[in-house]
Amino acid sequence: MAAREFVARHLDWLRRQRERWAGRPAPDARWPAGTEILFRGEPVKIAAEDRGRRTVFTFADQSIHATGVVQDCRPLVERHLHRLATAELPPRVLEFARLHAVAVQRVVVRNQKSRWGSCSRRGTISLNWRLIQAPVFVTDYIILHELMHLRQMNHSARFWREVESVCPGFREAERWLKAHGRLLC
Repeated sequence: MAAREFVARHLDWLRRQRERWAGRPAPDARWPAGTEILFRGEPVKIAAEDRGRRTVFTFADQSIHATGVVQDCRPLVERHLHRLATAELPPRVLEFARLHAVAVQRVVVRNQKSRWGSCSRRGTISLNWRLIQAPVFVTDYIILHELMHLRQMNHSARFWREVESVCPGFREAERWLKAHGRLLC
């Protein structure tokens, strides 16, 4: 009942928003060669080199080999970034856990759509693979944020004091995410 009342009260605003968004073209989800992405916080262009029956995509210091002609490299690049995150993020979590005397049971790298990370009461830290695209100080903040949930499973003032004690620059990391987070794959 409350939902219907809410919609009725905001119907004009909803209509205006719908009209506003209807006039915008949908973003192209494909990534041809030349597409710019963020990698470790830096904008990089994806280049392609045709090598006969293979195509090699490069960005920053990374190379991805593909068979045949590939017009859309997004699936290849995203898979590559996910593998990098899976290799790099868990050891970083465990390093910080040791440094701050926090017991982690498991670290998982996932394809989360709306979260950078999460922490379960059982000690599982889950991280979004897209963090590989953020600067190191942002990734470290997310990791430390989740680790501090093992001390405080909430977002109380006490929790934020814990975060600030291990990551004094956390506000800068949050500002970076607010400004750039939507640019990550």
